[in-house]
Amino acid sequence: MKVMNGLKAFALVSALGVLSAPQSLGAAEKLSMSNAPESALTNELSVLFAQEREAMTSAGAQTVAEVLANYRPKSKPTPPVAVEYTKPYLAQLPKASGGEAWACLSEALYFEARGESVKGQFAVAEVILNRVSSPAFPDTVCGVVNQGTGKKYQCQFTYTCDGHAEAIHEPKAYTRVGKVARLMLDGAPRRLTEGATHYHTTAVNPRWARKFPRTAQIGVHFFYKMPRA
Repeated sequence: MKVMNGLKAFALVSALGVLSAPQSLGAAEKLSMSNAPESALTNELSVLFAQEREAMTSAGAQTVAEVLANYRPKSKPTPPVAVEYTKPYLAQLPKASGGEAWACLSEALYFEARGESVKGQFAVAEVILNRVSSPAFPDTVCGVVNQGTGKKYQCQFTYTCDGHAEAIHEPKAYTRVGKVARLMLDGAPRRLTEGATHYHTTAVNPRWARKFPRTAQIGVHFFYKMPRA
C-alpha cells in the first residue's frame, strides 16, 4: 500500500512538471538489493519523497493553482432528448423561444402542420431537419424553409409562395408547434419518418411521389425519402 501511494504521489508531481532530477544516494543510504530488497526500495522512495517535497515547496502555490485552473475533465456525451408525441406532454413544457432557426421552423410547422396530430407535427419537423442534413438542400433551417420563395407555387413549402400573407391567427397552436421546434432543434430523435425528405397530403398525388420510396403515413401526410442517385 505504501508503494502504491508513493507511485501516486510521483505521478502527481510529474504531472505538475516540478519534479527535480533525482540525486545519487549516499553511502549510508545504500543497501544490498539482494539481501533486503523491500528495505532498499523503502529507503529509495523516502529519498524520492524528500526531493518531491522540496520541489513542491519551490514551485509554490501559484504553479499548482495554474495547473488546476487549466485542468479540463472529459465531458460526458449529451444524452438524446426524450419526447412524447402527445398534447399533455407538450402542455407541461415551458413556452419555447429561440433564434432565427427556431422562428423559421416554428412558422413552417404552424402553416404546414398545425392541424395535424403532435406526432404529425414532429414528422414534418423531421423532414425539414433531414433536408438541412442533406447535401441536396440548403444547410440551414431558414434556407430549407424558404427555398424557392418568390416564385409563385414553385417553392418547397407552399405557404411561402402562395401569395397570402403569413399571419398567425391561432396563438395556442403556434405555442404548441414552437415547443415541437425547440425539442427538435435541441436534438430530439428523428425516428418517425425513416429519413424522409419529402411529404404531401393525401389529397394530392404529385408525379415525383411515384419515384420516391414512401417511408411513412402519419395523419393526412405521406412521407418519402429521396432516391439515391
